[in-house]
Amino acid sequence: MAAESRTLVLLALTANGLIAVVKFIAAAVSGSSAMLAEGFHSVADTGNQLFLLRGAAVSRYAPTTQHPFGRGKELYFWSFMVAVFLFVGGAVVAFIEGLERIRHPEEQQGLVFSLAVLAAAAVFEIVLALRPALASFNRVRGSRSVWATVRDMRDPALLVVVFEDIAATVGVAIAAAGLLLSHYTGWSQWDGVASIAIAVVLASVAWILALEMKALLVGEAATRRERSLIRTATLAVPRVRSIGRLLTMQLSSTEILVNMDVELDPLLSGAEVEAAIDDIEARVRAAVPDATQIFVELETPPP
Repeated sequence: MAAESRTLVLLALTANGLIAVVKFIAAAVSGSSAMLAEGFHSVADTGNQLFLLRGAAVSRYAPTTQHPFGRGKELYFWSFMVAVFLFVGGAVVAFIEGLERIRHPEEQQGLVFSLAVLAAAAVFEIVLALRPALASFNRVRGSRSVWATVRDMRDPALLVVVFEDIAATVGVAIAAAGLLLSHYTGWSQWDGVASIAIAVVLASVAWILALEMKALLVGEAATRRERSLIRTATLAVPRVRSIGRLLTMQLSSTEILVNMDVELDPLLSGAEVEAAIDDIEARVRAAVPDATQIFVELETPPP
């Protein structure tokens, strides 16, 4: 995990912990199921930041005989657990609570206090977490589309924080709408409907994160741009005639495994072959610094 991503995770952890406490107090005062759902949402987000910190710590362990490439994929595993926890601890709880409130509506109290809590939560969420996370995301995105950036994102911490913070901000808006509709229409079931809407938002975010983390866990390749840079750097070596297979796999957010078949000039001596391979590795690392594990296999030219 990059230092910037770690800072974002710590900011989100602090914000969500404080917000969760205040939301539960407001839920107790108002009796709002949407507010209670938001409280569980913030608890889930707090737990998720702890998952990310744990994953980041373990992913830095040195390679061992049992794990010769290190344990960088641990961060992807714990990020996948974020999606599971967000779904079970957030979406399912919010859905059940909302359904119960629709079936057994209750009169709410403390509308002004609840709205003040939600407004404070929105400020904390946007200022402390969402704003810096989006700034980091946009720096990574550059001129690419948002979806292309999400698909190519290899830093799960940044991806999780951005999606969680967006979901939290949307959840606050939904909870406020549910409270206001319940108060002004006199139909208190709106509060339950808002809770179910929050559940749908959380389940959607969990599903997107789960798909992205699953792809990285099972061995997703480096991005198309990185693969292109690897090919270009290799073909720039004067003694290289062609490239056969190029296999890459993301080992962590900052490590890529590269394995490729290369055809060299058949007239090279043994020492020149070794020098050519060293040149290939140096050029690839210069073009793609994350290519930390490079294996070059010689391809026999056709007769």
